[in-house]
Amino acid sequence: MMFNNILEFTQKRLNFLYKNSTFLQNIDKIILPFILLTFIVSMFMGSDFIGFVGIIIIFLTFIKLLICPGQRINLKIFEVFLLVYFLIVMVSLFGSTLFALSLKGFFKTFIYLGFYLSLSIYLKDNKKHIPLILGTIAGCITFEAIIGIFQSTLHLEQISTWQDTSYLNPEDVISRVYGTLKPLNPNLYGGYLVCGLPVVIGSAFYFIHKKMNNIALGGIIASICTCYAIFQTGCRGAYLSMMLVFGLIFLISAKFFWNTHKKIYISIISSATLLFITAITFVNSLRLRFLSIFAMRSDSSNSFRFNVYHSSLEMFKDNWLLGIGVGNKNFREIYGLYMKTGFDALSAYNIYLETAVESGIFALIVFLAFIIKLIYDGFKYILTSKNTSGIIITASCLIAICAAVFHGLVDTIYFRPQLQFIFWTLVAISGTISYNKETEMSD
Repeated sequence: MMFNNILEFTQKRLNFLYKNSTFLQNIDKIILPFILLTFIVSMFMGSDFIGFVGIIIIFLTFIKLLICPGQRINLKIFEVFLLVYFLIVMVSLFGSTLFALSLKGFFKTFIYLGFYLSLSIYLKDNKKHIPLILGTIAGCITFEAIIGIFQSTLHLEQISTWQDTSYLNPEDVISRVYGTLKPLNPNLYGGYLVCGLPVVIGSAFYFIHKKMNNIALGGIIASICTCYAIFQTGCRGAYLSMMLVFGLIFLISAKFFWNTHKKIYISIISSATLLFITAITFVNSLRLRFLSIFAMRSDSSNSFRFNVYHSSLEMFKDNWLLGIGVGNKNFREIYGLYMKTGFDALSAYNIYLETAVESGIFALIVFLAFIIKLIYDGFKYILTSKNTSGIIITASCLIAICAAVFHGLVDTIYFRPQLQFIFWTLVAISGTISYNKETEMSD
């Protein structure tokens, strides 16, 4: 790879800097706190500040690649698809009629993918810190869940029109919680929680495997709190994604329990299913909110999305090759030419449709190939590996990734930095473990 030859050249020329710099010799110890800080500031700060922390990590990684001996970039198969996707987005940028607005969106994409590359490079030599990184994510999710629980007890008033209440009795209107994420929005909050839920549940399994039962109990309690908070968001996409999360957990856990603890396994599945059905059946506000998914045009929120989908498809038909250029500001400017009167939108409310509109059909195909290959390789590792710790961690990451891309069918909160930095971290961890069996997690 020519790029690695360039790295080898610069590392030899700048070797004297490395030998005489304590900073460079300990650069990984400096990168790690910034990685953890990314998740912490995501709970309270706006997009610009979160992105700034991400830029610091990218810059430190770039310095590491140029100077620190032995650093190389070896692309995995799914990363090749990711690279092609990035190149297509770049072509779409230069073909956009709104170059300045598209450039802002492209810069965000660069930060997210640069952050992913930085994580992959860091984890290659620091796999031992994976539990710490996932533990930090789980801690942030748990903190946000507790905030949501407190908000649910206060019966918050809506700060924007988040649900159609025209056909509901006042006592059946769910008080939708939204945590501390900026901007305050229950759909963003619900997507954030459901993306982190598998990591929280995975932490409980991980500590049970390590026979650290007291900490595992804390993970179980945190999982219950997170599920409760997801219900209180009123985010219907998060409800469906949570069902997918538990479905995948039960399927994967069958590898460990079906042959040895079949009755217990079936009992747990039955109890969890019964609990979900009970909550949906007997809590009026939850039942009506969940059933509104199937109300089609009768629910104004659904109707709004259908109108956006229709307009976005028309945009795609007119710009199917290279798209309109990446970025929600770019999208909104062009969308004004296609929207139905009174139905303005910031996005396509579907990440796949959004990708096709912004960057064209080939970007969508390559993005889907990336997702499919990543998930295939991860589940192949889970089914064939004998390393329980690696399986638990990989399963946690993959289930969270599946939850995020499934939720993306009905919303585009996936593109918010709070989710993007977690998502790409999970991709990096999954890829690091499943593609490097020779350096298995300590069991």
